[in-house]
Amino acid sequence: MQIVILCGGSGTRLWPLSRVLFPKQFVKLFGKESLYQKTISRNQKMAQSFTVVINQDQYFMGLDQFEEIKSSQPKKFILEPMGRNTAPAIALAALSASPDDILLVVPSDHLIENQAAYELAVNKAAELASQGKLVTFGIKPSYAETGYGYIEAKDFDVLSFKEKPDAPTAQKYLAAGNYFWNSGMFCFQAKSFLQELQKHAPDIFEQSMKAFKNTNTTQDVRIKAEDMLAIRSDSIDYAVMEKSKEVKVVPADIGWSDLGSFDSLYEALPKDAHGNTIAENVIHLDSKNNLIIGGKRLISTIDVHDLMIVDTTDALVIAKKGSTQKVKDLVHEVKKRNPDMANIHTTAHRPWGTYTMLENGGEYRVNQITVRPGAKLSLQFHNHRSEHWIVVKGIATVTVDNKNFTIKKNESTFIPKECHHQLENLETEDLVLIEAQVGDYLGSDDIVRLQEDYKHP
Repeated sequence: MQIVILCGGSGTRLWPLSRVLFPKQFVKLFGKESLYQKTISRNQKMAQSFTVVINQDQYFMGLDQFEEIKSSQPKKFILEPMGRNTAPAIALAALSASPDDILLVVPSDHLIENQAAYELAVNKAAELASQGKLVTFGIKPSYAETGYGYIEAKDFDVLSFKEKPDAPTAQKYLAAGNYFWNSGMFCFQAKSFLQELQKHAPDIFEQSMKAFKNTNTTQDVRIKAEDMLAIRSDSIDYAVMEKSKEVKVVPADIGWSDLGSFDSLYEALPKDAHGNTIAENVIHLDSKNNLIIGGKRLISTIDVHDLMIVDTTDALVIAKKGSTQKVKDLVHEVKKRNPDMANIHTTAHRPWGTYTMLENGGEYRVNQITVRPGAKLSLQFHNHRSEHWIVVKGIATVTVDNKNFTIKKNESTFIPKECHHQLENLETEDLVLIEAQVGDYLGSDDIVRLQEDYKHP
């Protein structure tokens, strides 16, 4: 079975934890694992290989987190220059597979807590998929949710798909007992899906085929922007599942949540005896039923209840529980005032590692730079800024105007503006240094690369 992981998402519903370029699947909400990593882990036993469909701007983040899992199964990435919804994404994954391959298509940002029940449901879906069926998973509802679509079913047969209902209708669905939440997970043979896509959405099929053929498929598949734009944006539900006569549903009671809001995140996180989520650097005095997510800064509450407090290095959000769906409206306002704050975290991921902005003073900026073992930054220079590097961990191999030398922990070097320079980590552990930039302009477009060492974006 080939596991297809869909890594879409705009990063708005869990802002400021998630951002456009750092959506919720990559946030490590549960200890040391992100939702994306949990998705990989729970499917490893069933996977012959993995295919990750991901935005090209998130490729290195997705690759880094995948490699942290140390999975032994083969993997490949399909890089989308922009999202066109799930039907094209799955079509590209199916085109990259062998026709008889069974694909298990899963979102990267869902939580599933009952592994045994999940594996049973997947095995049943694979059995139906081997018969040429397109299988979806229906989640047994635990309450009358108005934010999900529903599937009306009889045994494994789909009677109808229902749009998101109002509260009275959702209550009727719950009472009926044969309505299930639409999970967004699917299982089918690659050829079965492509046949149904060609039948019911021929334009998406043709344009996806054209886009796929116009790539170099000997390695990770990178779709060209003009080819991706030519594909009509549509979901697999609208394009195929609601029209096909070959659809089956596997009812599943698997401890599922799409973690689509801070309220649902509160339900999923461990709590203390007073209903407060458990976290480091948090003190509660006579407080109960609070969601607290922070970092290194101490957060204290006194005589408060039913609050959501989310603290990041550059933003703090406080809201009443039950009102967290309004976070989308908040992000809309944030974009008006500071678009970058909605798009990126203070930490950015690059092919060689990460950098975190610690301070921005206008004419100076302080970053923490982490370079992975064996990685290096491109040979470059700057017209408007100089840089000071101080090593705090590891050994840096530095090139400045054809001069090569190393700097160790507690040592530093100065890079004048216009000097050609390169930073490399030849050791077996991470290199961490503090970089102080000083100049009249500190924009990223003042990086003039003389040698590009990475083929991907």
